[in-house]
Amino acid sequence: MSSSRVKRIGILTGGGDCPGLNAVIRAVVKNASRHGIDVIGIQDGFLGLVEKNTRPLGGQDVSNILTLGGTILGSSNKDNPFHMRETDAKGRVRTRDRSEEIPTTLKRLGIEALVVLGGDGSMTVAHKLSRMGLQIVGVPKTIDNDLMGTDQTFGFDTAVSVATEAIDRLHTVAASHHRVMIVEVMGRYAGWLALGSGIAGGGDIILIPEIPYDEKKVGEAIWARRKRGKKSSIVVVAEGAHSKGGKMAVDRINPLSSDRIRLGGISRELARHLETQSGIECRSVILGHVVRGGCPTAFDRNLATLFGVHAMELVLKGRFGRMVALKNTKMASVPLTQVGGKCRKVPLDHEWIKAAKSIGIEFGV
Repeated sequence: MSSSRVKRIGILTGGGDCPGLNAVIRAVVKNASRHGIDVIGIQDGFLGLVEKNTRPLGGQDVSNILTLGGTILGSSNKDNPFHMRETDAKGRVRTRDRSEEIPTTLKRLGIEALVVLGGDGSMTVAHKLSRMGLQIVGVPKTIDNDLMGTDQTFGFDTAVSVATEAIDRLHTVAASHHRVMIVEVMGRYAGWLALGSGIAGGGDIILIPEIPYDEKKVGEAIWARRKRGKKSSIVVVAEGAHSKGGKMAVDRINPLSSDRIRLGGISRELARHLETQSGIECRSVILGHVVRGGCPTAFDRNLATLFGVHAMELVLKGRFGRMVALKNTKMASVPLTQVGGKCRKVPLDHEWIKAAKSIGIEFGV
């Protein structure tokens, strides 16, 4: 199908919510309208695609949403059309592949191309649907910044800013009580969020999955600070961080989710161990989902807008099966084959790590 024949597209937001999603939706709708293309919003991610839950999106629908966090379309990080959950007559939950229904659903809706906003899970599904012959363009979204193929995802800058503000506030608490405050941030299996907010927030020790730490070294770094007259310390730890030879802290297992493992709690474990071994009072603070919410920063609004515009350019040019990307400060695109199911971790030679070490930040090694 040539791009000139595309008259209607669909758009959905998959996975966890993220600041900047609405900015992308706005950019896609506004750009599409200039080319006479109708936009159909698909509610609640891939769940809406399976259940045929949609709504038309026009200029009025995207007015004043640039600054809003979350997504006006709703989202779901549990529903995968290749493994949809169903409950049988006996109350047992099972999964069924309903992906074959999607081409027919899109045809009935008159949707000729699909713009999918999401992280690695959503891009994996998008790639599979693309292999089935659907015309798909992906847009990278995650606060974790762990998506392959792009230098940065929208939502990351906002999450770093929110986490940094929280760390700023905890400095005064730590100083007042001469405590060690261990601040846990999201990030899954990558340390981008902990590293970025740790440096910006003046963290003394940063622990990330890419650099397994030694608890003894962490304790020694805290005592070394005390000997220099620093009675308080801030430790910023990624939820996926772990000690050498140790395992990541798992908060719970959700068997009904496509991403079954929910990390969390490493800050509590570390606080208990350090307090027992060193006698220094430690407190853990898990920022959790608070870093996902609220208004996107100016940077994320601009990046999301650029992504939305470039996604429409790919649609107009008929370049499907690709994801828009930021490469060396310029808009680009990469094949979906390079994205889904992969994790972009912090390189050990990254400039942030070099800078952190140069100003005395410890990594527990």
